[in-house]
Amino acid sequence: MSVAIGEVVSVRGVSITIELYEESNKETLFYGGEKFKGVSIREHLVIKRGFRDIVTIVQGEHLDERNLDEETKTYTRKVELKPIGFYQDGKFHEGIKYLPMILDIAYLMSEAQVKQVYSGNGDSGGFVIGSLLKEELPISLPWTKLFNTHIGVFGNTGSGKSNTLANLYTTLFSNKNQQIEGKSQFLIIDFNGEYTGNQLMPQGNMKSVIDLDTRGDGGDKFKLTADSFWDVEVFGILFKATENTQKPFLSRLVRGREKYADNPKSLQNYTRSTIKRALTSTAAKKEFAELIEQIANIINYEELAVKARSLGWYAQKSNLYINWGDGHLNGGEDDKAYQKYFADIVDELVVPDLAYFDELLLRLNLQLLSDLVSNYVQFEHIQPLLKRVEASISSFNKLFEISEPPTSKLLTVVSLRKCNQEVKKVIPLLIAKFYYEKHKNDIVDISPPNKTFHLIIDEAHNVLSMQSARESESWKDYRIELFEEIIKEGRKFGFYLTLSSQRPADISPTIMSQLHNFFIHRLVNDRDILLLENTISTLDSHSRSLIPNLARGCAVITGTSFEIPMVVQFNQLPLEHQPDSDDVNLKELWN
Repeated sequence: MSVAIGEVVSVRGVSITIELYEESNKETLFYGGEKFKGVSIREHLVIKRGFRDIVTIVQGEHLDERNLDEETKTYTRKVELKPIGFYQDGKFHEGIKYLPMILDIAYLMSEAQVKQVYSGNGDSGGFVIGSLLKEELPISLPWTKLFNTHIGVFGNTGSGKSNTLANLYTTLFSNKNQQIEGKSQFLIIDFNGEYTGNQLMPQGNMKSVIDLDTRGDGGDKFKLTADSFWDVEVFGILFKATENTQKPFLSRLVRGREKYADNPKSLQNYTRSTIKRALTSTAAKKEFAELIEQIANIINYEELAVKARSLGWYAQKSNLYINWGDGHLNGGEDDKAYQKYFADIVDELVVPDLAYFDELLLRLNLQLLSDLVSNYVQFEHIQPLLKRVEASISSFNKLFEISEPPTSKLLTVVSLRKCNQEVKKVIPLLIAKFYYEKHKNDIVDISPPNKTFHLIIDEAHNVLSMQSARESESWKDYRIELFEEIIKEGRKFGFYLTLSSQRPADISPTIMSQLHNFFIHRLVNDRDILLLENTISTLDSHSRSLIPNLARGCAVITGTSFEIPMVVQFNQLPLEHQPDSDDVNLKELWN
């Protein structure tokens, strides 16, 4: 039996009041060789109700004053409790199922009992990441119930969230890397290059780093298969295609390539025939000359480029005229001007081997030229897409390589530290879509999945923000909808997200509501705290009140994998394993 410290004097709904015995005000007690914490705010007490033990937590206390006579007063210490669970058959069960009655006796809980409440019933396997803030007990997280959920790590800059994120996965890989290799894959989208060294695990057979760089030519490249590259959705992501006009245009391009991909020299024949159709069209458009010149430049056909550059537009007759010669292009295959100035040049056209993005640019110009000849599109609707492709090709050639991806390692870090802001918006979407589709195809018809994929996004507000004003609403909707689909549907396929962010209020409410477990460091913005209050049903009022004042490295942990919310001081990782996110030491720098 434990130490009796009082008895129940009031039960109002789920609010319980006990009156403490006079000798129960010690800070620490020892009984039967076990250590017990005294009664104070957030300490734990157990109330005996028949054969069951009701576990409660102290939420407040006060003194009850009584007048024995005119000159004598007595004070009785009373505390308010909230039930959080109960013990049955030696196991702790979370939730309010039983309530005490008046005069039931309250007892202190030993450290071993408190540890069982927070560490579960023996299924955590030594996954120690820190200690309970008040009880100072090492806490082991239930890893079997944690890593098959969506996780959120939130906190203002300098609050320790990067250390928490690194601590979680460093501990996982240290304890379980041999068991999970080949069965699970982890990928980190690292905006600030914090995990490119020996963080989480040393680089080697199990870890690879893809250091993307749009500023120079020395960066790594992300490998895409040809089938993955020639995909309408991929192009839509890379070039921010509009849904109603540019996406159908890209779809026609991809279908046309697939239809004739097996024919030898199909692209060369397509180029010749499209240019001929344009120059012999009876409904010519002034944009024809510009597009033909662009096509000639891509394939390095200078003779055609020079002649296309010299074509003029005769608005009165709505046709092209030849500046260096005589006559107009009036249309028809037997048109004299075409036969005299262009027929031989077009018939001799050769398309050389092109890089994938150059081939894409060629096909885009050809598709637009063909659609204009057939009156399928308006030039001004598609031209912005072409300009975006032209502007992006230089960067994307530095970032992507079209080949068979290498054998996947346990952990892959994709660093975007050296990338421009535009690429930082696009690459995470492409990576998320690529691996999500690939993982779904790998485990098709397998239930439950026999492998898992874990996508970790550090500084997630960079890609999941609802507040960005740098992009169109349609593109923002597409970006958010892709991640909303992943977080809503990914669990059934064994695809899990871990998000880390300074500003949870900037992230889509749908995404926030689908997270299962939360590690909440210090947050002081009212919008952030209100969002968490409205999103997390398991966050109690006392834990919520602590959030603005949490110390560095301290976090409130709550969610579906935990019996009750707990406040944990995370262990500091060794220096060589800490993420590269430390503050500048001005004392050292300026000395």
